[in-house]
Amino acid sequence: MADLGWFTGAGLGLFVHWDHASQQGIEVSWPLIGRSIVIGGDEARDVVSVAQYHSSATTFNPQRWDAAALARLARSCGARYVVFTTRHHSGYSMFHTKASDFSIEHSPYGSDITRQLIEAVRAEGLRVGLYYSLSDWHHPDYPAFLEHSKPYAYEQYPRPTPEAWARYLDYVRAQLTELLTNYGKVDLVWFDGQWERTAEEWNAAELRKLVASLQPEAIVNDRLPGQGDYETPEQNMPVVPPPRPWELCLTMNDSWGWRPKDTNYKSARDLAGHLADAVSRGGNLLLNVSPMGDGTVPDAQVSRLKELGAWIATHGGAVIGVRPAPASLDFYGPASVHGNRLYLFLIGQPIEHVVVRGIPVRRVRRVSVLGAEELGYRMPIGAYDDHLLGPELLAELIIDAPAPSGALMDVIAIEFDGPIE
Repeated sequence: MADLGWFTGAGLGLFVHWDHASQQGIEVSWPLIGRSIVIGGDEARDVVSVAQYHSSATTFNPQRWDAAALARLARSCGARYVVFTTRHHSGYSMFHTKASDFSIEHSPYGSDITRQLIEAVRAEGLRVGLYYSLSDWHHPDYPAFLEHSKPYAYEQYPRPTPEAWARYLDYVRAQLTELLTNYGKVDLVWFDGQWERTAEEWNAAELRKLVASLQPEAIVNDRLPGQGDYETPEQNMPVVPPPRPWELCLTMNDSWGWRPKDTNYKSARDLAGHLADAVSRGGNLLLNVSPMGDGTVPDAQVSRLKELGAWIATHGGAVIGVRPAPASLDFYGPASVHGNRLYLFLIGQPIEHVVVRGIPVRRVRRVSVLGAEELGYRMPIGAYDDHLLGPELLAELIIDAPAPSGALMDVIAIEFDGPIE
């Protein structure tokens, strides 16, 4: 049975988007169809022909790729799981497959990158997630997206003959079977590319049965239509948290693949804020990294992950294994709960005091800044009245404003006498 226990409260995961096109410094897959995936722009940011996009498959040779180093980086930054793009919409398989010769096996590099990363991730004690796109813009039976197919028009996808589609579904099942039998335990299957077909066309229910038969404990995301265990909002924090487990999929800049032109990076503090927002709403943050053509992770991404990891090392209690604060809470920023502790994320620097309302103030035992000093606090005068009986009185707590500690984001921890309900 699928095991969501480890996923709920995991906090941070690392997404890895990579294929041969990274040698060209262009986005993964999307340049094929001449459309932008950035909101507000229809024109492709990377203007290449279909042939030019695919041309780097024959020269892909990432000699500086170090799976162990990436897995260590994931663990050191506080991630609990890693999701790797085994095959994106472009159709290039980053694993050895008997179902296609369009893969890393037939490149100058030759070695199975998916196997290398899975083994490295496991060695670091992290959970393994495999991304797999249902669509394949290179496969002739899909059919392949060709130059004359441009511009890409949503809701006007080419349909193959029934015979070609049956062959394509056999190809998908064959590759999924390889991924779920040849690499040991897989914790998560991350489908994508579902929007071009219906659940019935994908035979989604049968694909879910296939996953369950090969990896009974693996969880599946919502992009296998009608079959997912959790939701995956992308590049946008949901205003209303999803009603079931979820993760926010987020890039550090505006691109999934490595694009040296894209220097619009979020700061490490911004990333900590996204993590705080996600966990305070009951979700995880799946943060993307995009190796370059030679296999190394860009310095701008490494530095941010190291800063984020240093913050999680001292503030992890507020973001790992936590749940959202009670609905009664009134506070200006994100808040989370673990056991008898309530965590308040200071997204803005307070001047004189911090006020939090709707908590059992008579059960407060200690207030402090994580990794820093203890703070003074008081209740409003009315909360001291003897006629207001009981320790569960919900009122406001007035906390002395802390001086900035120098952390990416300061967090106030309120300890209570007993757990927070």
